[in-house]
Order: sequence, then C-alpha cells, then structure tokens
Amino acid sequence: MSARTHLSPAHDGHPRTAGGPGGHPAAPGEEQFALAAEVLALLGDRTRLTLLHALAARGEADVTTLTEVCGAARPAVSQHLARLRLAGLVNTRKEGRRVIYSLRDGHLRRVVDEALNLADHRLTDRPAHD
Repeated sequence: MSARTHLSPAHDGHPRTAGGPGGHPAAPGEEQFALAAEVLALLGDRTRLTLLHALAARGEADVTTLTEVCGAARPAVSQHLARLRLAGLVNTRKEGRRVIYSLRDGHLRRVVDEALNLADHRLTDRPAHD
C-alpha cells in the first residue's frame, strides 16, 4: 500500500465510533490499522515531526521558514515536505513563486501534540493521565 494512494482521501465519519455488537464501538478494521501504521511511520522521522509541529503552531509556512525552524538542509526539508504532501498530510498553495504549506486537518495536529506530550511526560517524569 502506498501512502499516496491510501492517505489522501478525506473521511467525514469515524467508523471506529459506529455502534458494534452490544452498543460497543466497532473495532478498527485491517485497512484502518494499515493506514494508521503508514501515518505513524511518516511521523517517526524527527525532521518530519518538527515540520508538522511548526505547521501546527504557525498555521502555514513556506520552505524557507520551515528550513529555519527545523535546522535541516533545504533540499532535505523539501523532500520531507514532498513526502508529507504526497501522503495527503499537508496542503499546499502558491503565493507568487512561493509554495505555502499547511496541515491538512486537526487530527494530525492532535496526533503530533499527543506524541510530544507523551515525550514531555517521559522526559520530566510527570505522572500518566487520561
């Protein structure tokens, strides 16, 4: 399965919250697990996670700004952004000659925030919570 093919479609509903037997939430299907694993694999790179965090904080930014934020070489940043775009995780728009990037949706923002919150708890020995 390629990330481009399977991560791009937007879904309004959330099948896992649909009622299953006995009123319990329906279990995620094999396709959901596969797609979720692809998203998490993309987030497993420090530079991509930094880029997504910067976009979550700023709303949108161009490659020059994102290169400064993450401290990586511009060609590397461009390649990471291309992967995120092809996976459907970021949107782009043109502003003159510049390409402006933004997060595709709030789900991704929350996943990035939660990953960073988990890291913060582990680094500071804060107690776990729901």
